[in-house]
Amino acid sequence: GRNPRVYSFSAHHGEEPPVSGRRGSGAIFFSGCNMKCVYCQNYQFSQFPEGRELSPEKLADIMLQLQEERCHNINLVTPTHVMPQILEALRIAIPLGLKVTLVYNTSGYELAQSIALLEGIVDVYLSDMRYADSAAAEKYSQAPEYPGYNQESVSEMQRQVGVACFDADDIITSGLILRHLVLPQGLSGTAGIMKFIAEKVSLDTYISLMSQYLPCHKAGA
Repeated sequence: GRNPRVYSFSAHHGEEPPVSGRRGSGAIFFSGCNMKCVYCQNYQFSQFPEGRELSPEKLADIMLQLQEERCHNINLVTPTHVMPQILEALRIAIPLGLKVTLVYNTSGYELAQSIALLEGIVDVYLSDMRYADSAAAEKYSQAPEYPGYNQESVSEMQRQVGVACFDADDIITSGLILRHLVLPQGLSGTAGIMKFIAEKVSLDTYISLMSQYLPCHKAGA
């Protein structure tokens, strides 16, 4: 398939503390997204083809470079639409010495069958649980039936990696982090999502509750 487009890569300090730690998370921001959130903070590269195309070989080089810079992990940001190319890059990078923790940082809008392909490869899933209501998901993110797909994919993530585990420095080494953005006027359905996590995922789930909603992109339209 076509080479993935990468907007930026660096030691990133803006993730959850167990992901970024002191040395930063080796974040690779892929251009494009399978959701179209009207309030997207990263719309410049999630909705427009910013960034540059990189071959799987070059992507592998970047992963190894970030590991060399002593990042705590390789953090694949918005990766699902370029999963085949990422897997190809990993096939190249791992024999060359890539061994750092692999974080799959996703909107959570994907098929559980796609997540199943990553079993034994991904160490940490950092996934959104954005909406409890399908109508809101379709209206504000063009993501029809988001709750159903999201819950199934999150359940598969939990089956694979279980609850979050940390090293002596409180850096996550394996497991699941669920990220939930609180939207105005209760649009995200926080109570319903927390009920699902408590009953169907685990009471020990690491939850990142975010309140930094910022009306970017087309939120005011």
